[in-house]
Amino acid sequence: MRSLISMKLTSRDIAASFAAFILLVIYGCQAKPDWVIKNEKLIQEKNLSGRVRTDIPKVKLASNLGPGVVMNLAKVPVVEVATGAVAKLYWGKGNLVSWMKLEAGAEIPKEVLPAERIMVVMKGAVGQLIGGTYVTMRSVPADVPDGTHGGTQRNDFVYLEKDVENAVKAGAEGAEILEVYWPPRLDYLAKTGIKDLPENIQAGSFPLEPTVKPGVVYLLQDVQFTELSPGANSRLIAGRGAQLSFLRMNPNATFPDHIHPEEQLMLVLRGSMDEVILDGVAAMQKDDLLLLPGNMVHGGKVGELGCDVLDVFWPPRPDYAEKMAARLAAYHAVIPEEARVELVIDGTTQGPGLTFTEGPKWLNGKLYFSNMFFDQNWTGDPKRSAIVEMDPDGTYRYVSHGQMQANGLMPLRSGNLAVCDMFGHRIVEMTTQGTIVRTLVAGYEEKPLDGPNDLVVDAKGGIYFTDPQFTPDARKSQPGRAVYYLTPEGKVIRVIEPNVFAMPNGVVLSPDGKTLSVNNTYDSETFWNVDTDKDNYVWAYDVNEDGTLRNERKFAELQLTAEVLDRKGRSTSADGMTIDELGNIYVATYAGLQIFDDRGEFIGIINLPVFPVSCCFGGEDIKTLYMVGYNKVYRIRTNVRGFQYPPR
Repeated sequence: MRSLISMKLTSRDIAASFAAFILLVIYGCQAKPDWVIKNEKLIQEKNLSGRVRTDIPKVKLASNLGPGVVMNLAKVPVVEVATGAVAKLYWGKGNLVSWMKLEAGAEIPKEVLPAERIMVVMKGAVGQLIGGTYVTMRSVPADVPDGTHGGTQRNDFVYLEKDVENAVKAGAEGAEILEVYWPPRLDYLAKTGIKDLPENIQAGSFPLEPTVKPGVVYLLQDVQFTELSPGANSRLIAGRGAQLSFLRMNPNATFPDHIHPEEQLMLVLRGSMDEVILDGVAAMQKDDLLLLPGNMVHGGKVGELGCDVLDVFWPPRPDYAEKMAARLAAYHAVIPEEARVELVIDGTTQGPGLTFTEGPKWLNGKLYFSNMFFDQNWTGDPKRSAIVEMDPDGTYRYVSHGQMQANGLMPLRSGNLAVCDMFGHRIVEMTTQGTIVRTLVAGYEEKPLDGPNDLVVDAKGGIYFTDPQFTPDARKSQPGRAVYYLTPEGKVIRVIEPNVFAMPNGVVLSPDGKTLSVNNTYDSETFWNVDTDKDNYVWAYDVNEDGTLRNERKFAELQLTAEVLDRKGRSTSADGMTIDELGNIYVATYAGLQIFDDRGEFIGIINLPVFPVSCCFGGEDIKTLYMVGYNKVYRIRTNVRGFQYPPR
């Protein structure tokens, strides 16, 4: 009889048994390829473990990518799919990926889809046949932000099930589309010239439901980021047999060696990383491809520009689906699933006109905000600027025009508004009819302010405000960009010293008044003359009884856009912020309106056609979130109640 001691298994034994099992599932009794033997040894040596799947069918289809071998997309042969439509195709056992270019007016003839298809428009526009009707789908690149332009990126996508009709017509400028099929299309594979194709490919059946409805056009940027691991956030789209992960990895992030049973097709879209593959390291740049068969050991370290990757998994990963469900639950606790962004005002066609909206606040059933004038080069003009009053139906009027280049607004207990007169170097109290009652702050230590930008009032009647010196004056009065506090007694004190922040901008108090949060618009930029350690974060401070601050700390890490990462910047264009009664913070940025809970944990992003500049809560029940940017005003309904100012 064996002793109990001899029957105990070490973690190494378990890992070895696990490795043997998963490779037996994949290869059965066939001779193992060299990489499999090496992989099995590495799993044992590194004591790696992972999930087991018994639902992955054996597919006798060879990929055009070598397992674990990096290849550039440029080396993939071009295949003519239809007249005027050429594609680069790569595939594994479960999915086929097609990067297709269509000339102007080119058509993919009507067909019945032999496989599930997910299609994303990457450039241009197409007419996509959906339910017998051609629907326009497009891609729009983001604007380079300036004083008059701030449009955000748009990529439409659609999921179509097997056996439905499909056809595509390219627009007048042509188009580029990404298609992912499950299982791989045999007719497309035949076009590549490969021989000995199987008569059919066993598709398999998997437990997860698609993440989107078939035949509905969606916007990729509306898909919420899911944190897959620290430093890695992804927009996930899945059908029944294909899962697309549009992954953004932070600069210098590292990922330990790991395994998963799903096959992975990887393409670098932007940036770079050193990918660990088995016991080696391969440098991967834009357009590099990689096939990782199920349970191949891999990891990596991201380069200094970060790295955006398209991963296609077969079958869809249940662990990713669980993470996505958790993220969406947190987001929809704040933003209802059925809620949609609504355009309230288009200032190019409605009313007296808007150019650059800022500083919204809700007061007495109306929305008040600044309409700043800027030209494309950020040259302002107070004579062409205004303060606006808007009714809930979107009707609006100027209550003040030509008096000042106003920025942030804040309701006061008097029923008036505190207004940052940015170019006037002061903060004033103004009635809702536009009459200036008095100057609240004109300077600090007998020198004028440079450009007060945003402000928040506390329960005592004191006012915190930022001065990022974003004004045209060649000579500044104060020694740098700073944050100040106007005490209830009327004394101005500096609570964050000059140039601690590269550009302090948005400022907000917690509902209990004990924590002040400040964001940083620009950082690590060649065009900006201050560089700090504040980077792309919202920072939090404890508030002392006298209004001074202590215990500086990182509160929330803001998502960066690809354009900023490519120039090694850390600028989010973080601007106006608001807060709800639960302590969730909302931050207007290049990437959209970013939402964080009261611990600074990321909740999600509200995507807008232009990047938002500021925000506030309003409406009869204070559950409508208003967002302003450039010449637009938007709103969306929420499940939460905004914190009302002034605090009582």
